[in-house]
Amino acid sequence: MRSSNTHPNAAHPNADVRMRGFAVRSTVQQALAWLDEHCPSTTELMQELISLSDAAGRVLAENVNSTVDVPQFRRAMMDGFALHAENTRGAGSENRLRLEIIGDCFPGEAFAGEVAPGQAVRIMTGAPLPAGADAVLPAERCEFHDSQLFVLDEIAAGKHVGTIGEDITAGTEVFQAGRQLRAQDVGVLSSIGCPAVKVVQRPRVRIVITGNELLPTGTTPAGCQIADANGPMLAALVNRDGGMTSGPDLVPDDRDAILAALKSDAEVILVSGGSSVGQEDYAPTLLAEHGELGIHGIHMRPGSPTGMGTLDGRLVILLPGNPVSCLCAYDFFAGRAIRQLGGRSANWPYRSVQGTVASKLMSPLGRLVYARVAFNPKNSWVEPITNSGSSVLSSTTRADGFVVIPADSEGYDEGTEVGVFLYD
Repeated sequence: MRSSNTHPNAAHPNADVRMRGFAVRSTVQQALAWLDEHCPSTTELMQELISLSDAAGRVLAENVNSTVDVPQFRRAMMDGFALHAENTRGAGSENRLRLEIIGDCFPGEAFAGEVAPGQAVRIMTGAPLPAGADAVLPAERCEFHDSQLFVLDEIAAGKHVGTIGEDITAGTEVFQAGRQLRAQDVGVLSSIGCPAVKVVQRPRVRIVITGNELLPTGTTPAGCQIADANGPMLAALVNRDGGMTSGPDLVPDDRDAILAALKSDAEVILVSGGSSVGQEDYAPTLLAEHGELGIHGIHMRPGSPTGMGTLDGRLVILLPGNPVSCLCAYDFFAGRAIRQLGGRSANWPYRSVQGTVASKLMSPLGRLVYARVAFNPKNSWVEPITNSGSSVLSSTTRADGFVVIPADSEGYDEGTEVGVFLYD
């Protein structure tokens, strides 16, 4: 990780770092700037060579150039007859021109002879064009019987013939470093004879969920305990953003247990819960004592208890325990870091559309707000989601997306055009 000057809200040795961060909160822009400074540049990212069969979805670490032409031979683009185009001049249904069929040509096999004027070779799509021929007459534009071909239409030289290098020319830069490979990209790489590619390593991300009240994922809530929701949510988000997850691991509200988790062998440590100023919120203090607590407390809603720092070269992001706050903080900060560490774009992986506010979106002045909304694609209306507290995770499942309201705004009035980031 790259280092930078200590942020103004970083802890003083003699202060309670939890309260200090909340007294002088960072803006979202300051937090993003700190985060970007602590992510490596693209030239510093770790690389690995992987088989082409594993390359879909990975990010190229270097440019790929083709050493061959694709295709390397002229080929038929239709089923029909390879011939001299000149031999079709003047042909028509009332003027059938007769040629001699001298053989067949199939894909993967070169025709042994040469096509002379007055001759034709029956050819299949993809087969190499025989020497002497310069066009392919489609089968539906002729008649044939035994070795006799009757041309019913005139064609030009080069018609229905694929040329050398028509797809890719030798020496061409096929893909640039930083490209996230799609299925068709893998196909192109195979077509130029590329068995393996060098890609950016996927960042390892340890997910730590703190809280004595939590039960493992999928456990039925009972008594005063609740099932962990943040763990599986974060794991899915990390996988979406190209990281490799370990955990989620439930860790009790215990200093030693949390410190051990912070020292995990991973590039990024995500800690959900214990990031605020409560009696058992140990993570900020431990991070300040054993590493650097660069950011703690952000002017945003939800997600204000978010913190971030470094420990032994690892990036540590402290996410709130309330599920919606956790999702918001991940979207703004953790996901951005993970994508950058994996060579991907730092930008949100959400599609953005324009909509019209149907009911006023309220916002407190001085805080950026992540407002969950419903979006009607038929009329582009944007409606706020009611009952949307930071602990109500179901509000995000009822929402189609979110609107970001800047800190210097008190919201958007009815009829205002806004940008909506869609979850789907």
